[in-house]
Amino acid sequence: MSTSAREGALRKRGLCVPDPMQPLKTDASAEALRRAEVLMPGGVSSPVRAFKAVGGRPPFIASGSGSTIRDIDGNSFLDYVMSWGPLILGHAHPKVVEAVAEALRDGSSFGAPTVREIDLAERIAAAMPAVEQVRFVNSGTEAAMSAVRLARAATGRSGVIKFEGCYHGHVDALLVAAGSGATTFGSPSSPGITDEATRHTHLVGFNDLEGVRAVCEARAGEIAAVIVEPVAGNMGCVPPQEGFLEGLRDLADSRGVLLVFDEVMTGFRVARGGAAERYGVRPDLVTLGKVIGGGLPVGAYGGRRDLMQQVSPVGPVYQAGTLSGNPLAMAAGIATLDVLAEPGTYEALEERSARLEAGLAEAAAGGGAGARVQRVGSMLSLFFSEEAVTDCAAARRCDCAAFGRFHQGMLRRGIYLPPSQFEAWFVSLAHGEEDIDRTVEAARDTLRSLE
Repeated sequence: MSTSAREGALRKRGLCVPDPMQPLKTDASAEALRRAEVLMPGGVSSPVRAFKAVGGRPPFIASGSGSTIRDIDGNSFLDYVMSWGPLILGHAHPKVVEAVAEALRDGSSFGAPTVREIDLAERIAAAMPAVEQVRFVNSGTEAAMSAVRLARAATGRSGVIKFEGCYHGHVDALLVAAGSGATTFGSPSSPGITDEATRHTHLVGFNDLEGVRAVCEARAGEIAAVIVEPVAGNMGCVPPQEGFLEGLRDLADSRGVLLVFDEVMTGFRVARGGAAERYGVRPDLVTLGKVIGGGLPVGAYGGRRDLMQQVSPVGPVYQAGTLSGNPLAMAAGIATLDVLAEPGTYEALEERSARLEAGLAEAAAGGGAGARVQRVGSMLSLFFSEEAVTDCAAARRCDCAAFGRFHQGMLRRGIYLPPSQFEAWFVSLAHGEEDIDRTVEAARDTLRSLE
């Protein structure tokens, strides 16, 4: 499709066609940021949203539909943040909206069991054989914290191995050499976390199986769990190298260690059964979030029945939450997983994601800016690096200033990307071929402008 034809199709959908030679309209967002900074640190509720890593000011979003978001100045953008992953169906999917509206008419929260919790749990267990029982919580942070607590209780050990650049929420014991915002702002941990809180946390480079083996040998009988993002998404999209996850499973089995997959990002995204299905490795415990809530706040942890039976009230490991299993989140999750269970859904998502990957790779090869694409399923990143990014050290060597200029150029062309080199992009089922082609064209033009 020609550029003029594509612009005409966009206008028919009610979308503006940004002119990259002209600045975006930003007056309303600038005023909103001024007000927000008076009342909120950085004017945001999560650090990376402030655009500090890419320059400029964040647009304040008014609405979203399908693959598109609109800001309060009237600018429209193709969205590849997708609420940082949950919106695999796109914004305001009709079935999700209908399910949440119906649930809300029944009441927003009860602090008591509901059938919707069972319905969502059944869908998760059916897709993920490793999840024999599940406990719902309110966030990925809660899920990771609770899974580690359970692993320590079940093994009677204290040590936890985590990987540099993997992010498991902002719980003290795991916010060590974390990715995402912590990497963006150059803080591998955070003030306010005591040495005692991280004393039992052992760091290894992602994809470094020998490093894990060395820690297990040096700390024999001390390690309770290895927790890993099976596909890293918080230093950009970094796949596991061949044999890495399988090696973790073997090491865990030989050492009496529990293997915890943090699938908050990858669960129901890189495959219906998550990374465990995609790579054929079965963890002992799994943490979930994002997609299973369909865009509403949610988290969950689950795994082997014998382990989950140690969670209160049937066991001694305490964990609770006022809004856990919230009926609105359960309804949104059920509607989302039902759409994902339809035949051909993941094939379509894979095809669109591969189309974007190929187009970006071609644009990067011809752009002269030294960029490369890495993808797993519907997660991908454009790294400004000549080398493959296999761990956090390689991610840190990327040209973040170049990514910042690229991000600004794409925003001017109507493409909304994660505002950090160290965050994955997310493709949704709402992204059509026209959207993908428009994104590739914008990337090609932007990369050429960086030469």
